[in-house]
Amino acid sequence: MKSRSQFVCQQCGAAYSKWVGQCTNCQAWNSLTEEIIESPANVKSALAKGAVSGKKLNFVKISTITPSDSKARLSTGFSDLNTVLGGGILLGSVSLLAGQPGIGKSTLLMQVCAEIAKTRSVLYISGEESAGQVKLRAERLGAKSDKLNFASSTSGNDIAKTIETGEFDLVIVDSIQTLAMNEISSAPGTVSQVTNCGNLIIRSAKSTDTAVIIVGHVTKEGTLAGPKVLEHLVDVVLNFEGDRYGGFKTIRAVKNRFGSTNEVAIYEMVSSGLKEVKNPSEALLAERTNTDGSIILATLEGNRPILVEIQALATKTNFGYPKRTASGFDLNRLNLLIAVLERRTKLHLSDKDIFVNVVGGMKLSDSAADLAVCMAIASAVAGRKLGEEYVVFGEVGLGGEIRSAFRADQRIAEAKKLGFKHAIAPATIHDKFVIPAKDLRETLIKYVK
Repeated sequence: MKSRSQFVCQQCGAAYSKWVGQCTNCQAWNSLTEEIIESPANVKSALAKGAVSGKKLNFVKISTITPSDSKARLSTGFSDLNTVLGGGILLGSVSLLAGQPGIGKSTLLMQVCAEIAKTRSVLYISGEESAGQVKLRAERLGAKSDKLNFASSTSGNDIAKTIETGEFDLVIVDSIQTLAMNEISSAPGTVSQVTNCGNLIIRSAKSTDTAVIIVGHVTKEGTLAGPKVLEHLVDVVLNFEGDRYGGFKTIRAVKNRFGSTNEVAIYEMVSSGLKEVKNPSEALLAERTNTDGSIILATLEGNRPILVEIQALATKTNFGYPKRTASGFDLNRLNLLIAVLERRTKLHLSDKDIFVNVVGGMKLSDSAADLAVCMAIASAVAGRKLGEEYVVFGEVGLGGEIRSAFRADQRIAEAKKLGFKHAIAPATIHDKFVIPAKDLRETLIKYVK
């Protein structure tokens, strides 16, 4: 029987009988690739064989199961990364690390390999780089252990077979989008190849208690490329975020079967590789000058409190439609806050271009940043500034009211540690350090001078 093909979306897995420019399911453009469909006869044959070859599972009472040793973890050499992972890399676990090209994924993993290879056997598998390229990086980062091994391969079958030998405690696979299985005819990086190669590697890792870290690509929107099922298959999903050209970089767990997803590790890139930032607040505020449009925000990155500078600039627009630009802050949220400012405080912003920047390359997803952004915009428009002794945090509602913030006690403690005298914060917080703010308009009139 002649084989047929279908077109499968690489973002969501939706299938189409013919190629279309945009997937109607997830709205992604140019994401469809052609894949061969197994004939019905072959599928029925496989199902029949599966029914005959299956056997009864061996089962035990759950009360008799002895928990595995949770202390059998590999230290990465980075204390904050260990915390994000729940205490280190658990033997037998499969982790997925995703990030923008050039952000430092390979650098981080080589540093982790160098630390673990001091006492354990490590294999670094690359499908993207040659042995010479990896050797140069290893020398630059000081990875010289005889227990650190390298292999170059794009075969999912060969990689799984190598893991099954049980010779290595940690295996790095860089990256999953370059792998292909011999039994599947589609190109590397397609949904079927990524899913099946991932399944094969995971089974091998679990059967030999080998820790595996898989590198994944991201789309231009910043989400993990490939099928969502890959994230469900692995134990830990780590997102490596930040500006590839400078500033701070963060690693956070969006899924973790062995620990919390509220922790975050913060790094900066230096000549010797990635370096942990122990006091990001102090580093972010070191070069700050108190001018109009500058506000200090007490925010949270995971469970860690950080003080970061919010800068705003307002200029008269030269076009009919004012421009709004945000770096490190959600643009839709910025437009909403500008609308609240115009409606509730009577500021005239329709003839002004507004630019908002989060210093240090940080990307904020904290709703308590609203008040600081509003005050920065008002300060820039009025040409007035806030006193150096204040930090700011609080969520702004559509009515101009200032709402409570998550973990306010940690934000206040961080501000006190760095020498600030007061916090302009929601009135629901009962602390002598806090100057209560109930309404956005009254707060701006009182404190932006």
